[in-house]
Amino acid sequence: MITPPATLGMLGGGQLGRFFVVAARELGYRTWVLDPDPLSPAGAIADRHLVAAYDDAAALDELGRGCAAVTTEFENVPAATLAELATRTVVHPSARAVSLCQDRVAEKTFLRDHGFATAPFVPVPGGDVTDDLFPGLLKTARFGYDGKGQVAVDRRDDLEAAVESHGGADAILERKVPLDLELSVVLARGADGEVRAFPPAENVHVNGILDTSIVPAAVDDALRDAAVDLATAVATALEYVGTLAVELFVSEGRLLVNELAPRPHNSGHATLDACATDQFEQQLRALCGLPLGDPSAHSASVMVNLLGDVWPERGEPDWASLLAVPNLRLHLYGKAEARRGRKMGHFTVVARDRAAAVAAAEAARAAFSG
Repeated sequence: MITPPATLGMLGGGQLGRFFVVAARELGYRTWVLDPDPLSPAGAIADRHLVAAYDDAAALDELGRGCAAVTTEFENVPAATLAELATRTVVHPSARAVSLCQDRVAEKTFLRDHGFATAPFVPVPGGDVTDDLFPGLLKTARFGYDGKGQVAVDRRDDLEAAVESHGGADAILERKVPLDLELSVVLARGADGEVRAFPPAENVHVNGILDTSIVPAAVDDALRDAAVDLATAVATALEYVGTLAVELFVSEGRLLVNELAPRPHNSGHATLDACATDQFEQQLRALCGLPLGDPSAHSASVMVNLLGDVWPERGEPDWASLLAVPNLRLHLYGKAEARRGRKMGHFTVVARDRAAAVAAAEAARAAFSG
C-alpha cells in the first residue's frame, strides 16, 4: 500500500484531475500535476504543477522519480507516456487499458471478442459495410467525445460524403439502435481484483453532451443488477485497475455496451454528494492499493452540467439563485475561460427519493435560467 504523505502524480489538469487532487489532499497525500496549460484547474491547487507536454521526456523523468504512483484524468494521454512512466513508478490504469479505450475500433472489437453485446459495427475503411448498418453513425476512431466526431449516415449513399467529412480518418460505422434510455456504471477495481460499483446513473444528453444524470435510474432491480454485473465483467476482462465508467444503452430492454472511459466520469459526479465514498477517492484507493470504499448511495440525486453557454457576455451567472436551493451543492471547476459547450461546473441536488430530486433539480434550473 502507498500511504500518506506520499506524493501522487496526475496526468491532466482539468476538472477530473482537480477533484482527484482534492481527494488526495483530504487524505494527506501530496500531489503533482503534469499539464501543458499553465492555467489548468488541477495545477492551480496541486503542490506542484509541471507545465509540459505529455510526451516531454524531462518532465516524465521528474514525475516518475518524484511520485510514488501516477494516474490520469483522461484517455487522450499517449499510451506510450503511461508505459514509460511504468518503468519508474506505479501507474494505473495501464497503458494497455488506456490504449484500448483510445480507439473505438479496438474497444468495440475487444468487447465483441469477449462476448459483450454492442450495437452492430464495422471499421471504416476495411470493414464489410452491409445494408443492415443503416441508418447509422460514423464515428472517428480516436479522440471523439461529447458528441464530437460523429456524423449521421442514414443511407449507404451518404457514407462516402461522411467519410470525406472526417478527412478520411479511421472511423467506425455503427448502426443506430432503438434507445429506451442510457445508463452508465462507474466502478473501481483494485489490483487484487476487488470491484465496487456505484449505483447505475440514468443519463440524458443534449447535442451530444451529458446534460443530467439521475440516480436511481428508472429501471427495475433486475436490470440495475444486470448493468452492474456487466460493467464488472468488462472491468475484469480488461484487467483494469482504477476508476472506470462503462456507458450502456438500454435497447428494447437489452443492455448494450456503448463506450468505456478509463477514468472518473461526468455521470459519476453526484457521488461527491450522494455516496459514502466518491469516485475520486476510489480512484486514489485503487491507485494506492488501499481497500476500496463503500460506494452505496445515501440519497437520491440529480446532477446537472453547467456549460459555458450559461455565462453572460460579462461577469458571472447568478450563482445566488442556485446557492439558495436547499440540498443543492454547486461545484465550479476554476476554468479561466467560459466557452459554449465547455463544461464549467455542475450542481447536484440530493433528496429522499428520485421524484423529489428530479423536481428540485428542475425547479433549481428554472430559477437559475430565469
